[in-house]
Amino acid sequence: MTRAGLLIGVMLSFALAMAGCREKASEAPPPPQHLTADATGHYCGMALAEHPGPKGQIILASRTDPVWFSSARDAFAFTILAEESKDVRAIYVSDMGKAPTWDKPGDDNWVDARQAFFVVDSRKQSGMGAPETVPFSDRAAADKFAESNGGRVLSFSEVPHDYVLTSDTGADATRSTEAIGSP
Repeated sequence: MTRAGLLIGVMLSFALAMAGCREKASEAPPPPQHLTADATGHYCGMALAEHPGPKGQIILASRTDPVWFSSARDAFAFTILAEESKDVRAIYVSDMGKAPTWDKPGDDNWVDARQAFFVVDSRKQSGMGAPETVPFSDRAAADKFAESNGGRVLSFSEVPHDYVLTSDTGADATRSTEAIGSP
């Protein structure tokens, strides 16, 4: 191979690598949106402000505005249910470690759900009285919450489908071990 051919090969490889980097940079998830007074829950159709506890928002490639959820658990359910959109670009949930109170979890303290720690099986329930997946950006804050309110700390992919989809708070013994991140 000639020196010119080698140089062209190196330059072509560099150009392709840079194109790949730009493509990956453009795939960065969009930031979370500010929770406004007119945000309504995807499943309940009610104003999110009417519900205590953590909220959720999912940003889809096919929409300009987020899909809002009155609980973090509902945001999980959206990712599991076959009939829901699968063009998810980002999933955000309220960071309860930074929430002012359980009743007022905050408008801008979002955490990427896939990076969060969740307390399940705690005594805290969602605004509709169902079991809640209580999200935290910090593992220590999640552990402290679980110590005070019961429950166990799991990652996004470890949260069992049955925990998210059941409304029976006493179903712990019969819950499936299939988790959100399972194939």
